[in-house]
Amino acid sequence: MIHPTACVHPSAELGADVHIGEFAILEANTRIGDGCRIAAHAIVRANCELDAGVTIDSFAVIGGMPQMRGGTPAAGPVYIGARTVVREGVTVHRATRAEGKTTVGSDCYLMANSHVGHDSTVGNFVTLANNVMLAGHVQVGDLTFVGGGAGIHQFVRIGQGAMIGGNASISYDVPPYSIAADRNDICGLNLVGIRRQGIPPPAIADLKRCFHTVFRGKGCPKVRAATALQSASCGSEAQGRSFLEFFAGGKRGFARSRGGRDEDGPRAASAH
Repeated sequence: MIHPTACVHPSAELGADVHIGEFAILEANTRIGDGCRIAAHAIVRANCELDAGVTIDSFAVIGGMPQMRGGTPAAGPVYIGARTVVREGVTVHRATRAEGKTTVGSDCYLMANSHVGHDSTVGNFVTLANNVMLAGHVQVGDLTFVGGGAGIHQFVRIGQGAMIGGNASISYDVPPYSIAADRNDICGLNLVGIRRQGIPPPAIADLKRCFHTVFRGKGCPKVRAATALQSASCGSEAQGRSFLEFFAGGKRGFARSRGGRDEDGPRAASAH
């Protein structure tokens, strides 16, 4: 069903059972999967793709140009995965390079007025609560929850299964299965989320050992994680190994545990 007031470019590709509401706009070369619902006044910019069953609520804009001073080069598209819900006022910006892509995975829930910046990658089953702000080049792992009003600095990585508290200010990487709050404070493991994922008790115990190995004691987290991987003192389970391996990458350094006030100095400093 396409409302008569909607503006759909002739080159747009529409799947079966697509609903497009009043005054919605679909620009050139958009690809809309089966069963998508695009509400009144929503906008899907050129070259963007919605997989099957996506819902775009009113006044959301998918595929806006990157917010950069001095103009931007030819920008890459946006991809929204199957069954993802994008609520009213959400903005998802295009990549800064023609060969790039801004991606939101499947079964995500982007609440009202949240923002996904250019070149970002959001995994599957991710929830962004109201007014979350993801800057450019942010990576968010699967099954992550980001609380309302949280701001994530550009190039930051949020690991799988993490939880970010409401109104948090995150400018350093947050490892998988962790809870971060306030300003780069790692509060512990996201045990509620871990158990909801059905991770077995031996893997949870291994994750706890990995967490304490990295965030307790002297030295920077990156070195402690690498040492633990080499010695096989922990990380015997897949989840624990992914936790330790997370510290091998990144550009921003790592958030620190609240309990990590030791000789190393501030919790969110000098992570490399």
